[in-house]
Amino acid sequence: MQTELSTFDRLRCKVFNGAFAGVVGVTCTFPLDLVKTRMQSQNKSGGGPPKYRNAAHCFQSVVRGEGFRGLYRGVGVNLLLINPEKAIKLVVNDELRRNFAKRSGKQKISVLHEVLAGAGAGSCQIVITTPMELLKIQMQLASQIPGNKMTALQLAKQLYSEKGLRGLYKGTLVTALRDVSFSCVYFPLVGIGCSYFASEGEDKFTSFMKTLAIASFAGASASGLVTPFDVVKTRIQTISPGVNAVKYNGVPDTFAKVIKNEGFGALYKGCVPRMSVIAPLMAIAQSVYFIGVAEMLFGVNDKKY
Repeated sequence: MQTELSTFDRLRCKVFNGAFAGVVGVTCTFPLDLVKTRMQSQNKSGGGPPKYRNAAHCFQSVVRGEGFRGLYRGVGVNLLLINPEKAIKLVVNDELRRNFAKRSGKQKISVLHEVLAGAGAGSCQIVITTPMELLKIQMQLASQIPGNKMTALQLAKQLYSEKGLRGLYKGTLVTALRDVSFSCVYFPLVGIGCSYFASEGEDKFTSFMKTLAIASFAGASASGLVTPFDVVKTRIQTISPGVNAVKYNGVPDTFAKVIKNEGFGALYKGCVPRMSVIAPLMAIAQSVYFIGVAEMLFGVNDKKY
């Protein structure tokens, strides 16, 4: 028999759903994320042609040179940390929207509140996102560094022993710029889209498919807009960029050097693979979160809150 949710059960279900959604999403989209990172890490400092001509060539090269497993290089650290990252992102946004609705006395919140809830979610997640992205990038690029056999755990220990927590949080500012900007666009688009296309009395499957489509569109749109921040983040967080690689010193310096050396278009390197990753990732995450797997497992009321 289902029971009404207490505050503890509500939060427990949301955290579980957010974590489960993140794992499912990452498992499905990680190969494209690896392609995106390889594309973004390329620069013209070596003087010769880039190793990868485009996303398709990068994908094929990885499979030929490293096998299918190469597409999942670095997935371990992502699967480990995506649980708290996605849980924080989805739960904080949900709770902020719920509180805004409660204060206003209306079920539908304003666009400003949608943006503020998104900003709150993006701001909170960087505690997990920054070290997760830093370690993931090194693992995804490891095969390009001769003799590099270090695991994510070994790298984390080395960074902490050499630089303390600061070593694990390299690139925090640009990660915040990317994630907060993304959430300020993504969550309002999802919220407004779901409200606009909502129909009274529609079945769960229809609602699920609508959520899937809206989240996919919102994810693609938001990720495309913030790609420049993602490119700069990748350059800053690449610890071993190569002998002849350009050295970057902070966010403004990285933006300036990328534009000067490679042109404005370089800020959108890996844009298509990134959109191809984020659209299904967020669609899967948002839809799995919508289904309410935890409510089914814990046998509680599946009424949306």
